[in-house]
Amino acid sequence: MLTAFTRALGQIGDPVFLKVLAKSLLVTLVLFAAAAAGAAWLLTGVDPCGIGPFDGSCPLGAGGGTLAGLALGLLSLWFLFPAIAIGVIGLFSDEIVEAVEARHYPNARGRPVALGRGISLSLRSAGRILLWNLIALPFYLLLLITGIGPLLLFSAVNALALGRDLGEMVAARHHQGAALEAWLRETRLERALLGLGATWLFLIPFANLLAPLIGAAAATHVFHKGKR
Repeated sequence: MLTAFTRALGQIGDPVFLKVLAKSLLVTLVLFAAAAAGAAWLLTGVDPCGIGPFDGSCPLGAGGGTLAGLALGLLSLWFLFPAIAIGVIGLFSDEIVEAVEARHYPNARGRPVALGRGISLSLRSAGRILLWNLIALPFYLLLLITGIGPLLLFSAVNALALGRDLGEMVAARHHQGAALEAWLRETRLERALLGLGATWLFLIPFANLLAPLIGAAAATHVFHKGKR
């Protein structure tokens, strides 16, 4: 698994990678900003005390509005960024996988995924990550008293979700229907380790911006290593 991520990082300067990185980051940041603003508005309502600047009349005290806004922003970042980033990279995954296969596996290249199917996979990926983390939210809160508990649970939940999503992005170019489902069943451990590596990248500032791209490239290496 470490080899897969190392080889993915080694191709980060590929012009195709840089092009996809620029496109995906732009779309991700726009969507994330809109989603974070929407989440803050939904959770605080239209009361400017909830999301506005320093407000001495706020029941939370001076600066309460700003603190509430920052807290909601961090909450949105925790839940929304990985989901949105993986959903967006799914739209461009064909370009990444094609670049990796052209360089490392020229005799085993897959077929591009149809636009409609690609959009469906991306939406399902984003929805799965968001849903699983929402389900885990009460347990994140309960584990706060343990200190490291939320981090461990976050790693486990997202390792499974990201492993499924990143693996399917690549496998969908080579398998369909029952063959794809069989591959997913047979590679649970490999995909969980892949997802764990991507999850840890999401936890590192700045590296989290590269996490979807590196994850998709690493997933390609994991897929072809399994075929061999």
